[in-house]
Amino acid sequence: MRNTLVACAAEGARYGANGDRGPADAQARTQELIRAALADTYADDVSAGLVLEGGVPLMTVRVRAALPMLGPLGPAGALTVEGHAVEEAP
Repeated sequence: MRNTLVACAAEGARYGANGDRGPADAQARTQELIRAALADTYADDVSAGLVLEGGVPLMTVRVRAALPMLGPLGPAGALTVEGHAVEEAP
């Protein structure tokens, strides 16, 4: 599950980093990919935005998803992953 969420976040960041797109596009694309690969509930908490890292503008997508229960003794909590891509100039 973690690898799939990381891949979806990274692809969403690349999509949103294109010159004619933005954070809303990155968020929507990431949610679409997660819903296709896993389940709708894993796409509920997705955020995207632009950040400066070392003077370089990056599109960042963060996904927070509840860990699946593996019975009464399974892990509880949530998993948070991020994807990044260099923002292209429009």
